Amino acid sequence: MKKLFSILFFLISTTLLSHGQNIPYLNSSTFNAGETIRYKLKYGFITAAEATIQVTTTDIKFNNKPTYHLTAQGVTSGTFDMFYKVRNRYDSYIDQKTFTPYLYTENIREARYTRNDKVRFYQSEQKVIAKKGTFKSPVSQTFDLVSAYYFARNLDLSNVKQGDLFTLNYFLDDEVTPLTIEYIGKEVLKTNLGSIRCLKFSPSIKPGRIFRKDSKLYLWVTDDGNRIPVRAQAEILVGSIIMEIESANGLKQPLALAR
Repeated sequence: MKKLFSILFFLISTTLLSHGQNIPYLNSSTFNAGETIRYKLKYGFITAAEATIQVTTTDIKFNNKPTYHLTAQGVTSGTFDMFYKVRNRYDSYIDQKTFTPYLYTENIREARYTRNDKVRFYQSEQKVIAKKGTFKSPVSQTFDLVSAYYFARNLDLSNVKQGDLFTLNYFLDDEVTPLTIEYIGKEVLKTNLGSIRCLKFSPSIKPGRIFRKDSKLYLWVTDDGNRIPVRAQAEILVGSIIMEIESANGLKQPLALAR
């Protein structure tokens, strides 16, 4: 169970990213300051945890450039909270125009496992500095757990085709790692917010303590101008885990509800 919540939250972060050294992005943001989205993580029929992600305004600048302050928080709930308590918080400060991160912090409390880190990104120099040292990146767009989610929402998906593969480089657990994502197709998904038109993706996985060799991960993202994940599903060693959207407030555009 160690770091399980962190891994599941990363599923909603890896929405979609493109090929190449520099990933193209939109000129205007798909989100506003004040946006708040909540999710529930279910193991079988049991609600195991809740997650909240939000955008807030901040006066903090890097290189004299304004930033968005992104926050993601996760806590266990119900009976899970009694025997495996999780209190996780992740913060990221991203450029308001390029959506790449300058600073990332994490405060993880999962049962007896704890981790605190402060990470500084130097995109033009292709390096990341964290508590355990300096790490080189093969690209000039490297992301953290939270910024990957918001950057991905600002990509143009109009020409994506079934079977297309995409790659993102992210920094997690003291290493820069590439992630491959396959576009599966379009589906209409029933949620607490109604039936929503979605794009479906399948991120790659690393078998190990949580995932089987043949485990599959799936991610559904709204097929509209918001591009918010509404469901993430992962097969694990025993059973499966699903993260589903519960509420979305302060969105820049209406959700793509099916008629």
